[in-house]
Amino acid sequence: MKVAGLVLAGGQSRRMGGGDKALRGLGRRTLLGRVVERLRPQVAALVINANGNPARFAEFGLPVVPDGVPDFAGPLAGVLAGLDWAAAHRPDLSHVATVATDAPFLPKDLVSVLVAALTEADADLACAASGGRTHPVFGLWPVRLKEDLRGALTGDGIRKVDLWTGRHKLVTVPFADRPVDPFFNVNRPADLDAAAELLAAIEAP
Repeated sequence: MKVAGLVLAGGQSRRMGGGDKALRGLGRRTLLGRVVERLRPQVAALVINANGNPARFAEFGLPVVPDGVPDFAGPLAGVLAGLDWAAAHRPDLSHVATVATDAPFLPKDLVSVLVAALTEADADLACAASGGRTHPVFGLWPVRLKEDLRGALTGDGIRKVDLWTGRHKLVTVPFADRPVDPFFNVNRPADLDAAAELLAAIEAP
């Protein structure tokens, strides 16, 4: 299975006070820089989903695709943008793996583990879990379902990830949450401080 990676950075970052959460600093890198560093080796192509001026991400040298569904329709709109990009630009890739831009500790084996679980379960979709919680935006999505997703978004008005994935066979894949939950996400300024403390502990000799 050949997979494209998609970093979801199209949110409005309200809980962070607005602006580009993806470009907030954590240590010597931005949140987005850390996510890209971890995801790039796992995929055959990598794309950023973001709205607004794509030039602000120029340093990463990656394609930037905006939501095709208007009015900030949520992460499913970003997933659809990634599926559309893969179909148009990399038809050799059958699936898209998505991650959030605010998860600087995401697993370095995320994609391979999701692929293995999806294949074993003969499922349509796969998503990650840790600490008893599911993380639906850390998922594996087949390009063949892009029109189904488009219909759900534009015809049925679906916005919650779980409502759409519930229509298909989904396998949920648990990841260890110790010593650090790999899906720790930075939503608020206090979370960024906590992430800095975790990073310091991880990098300590």
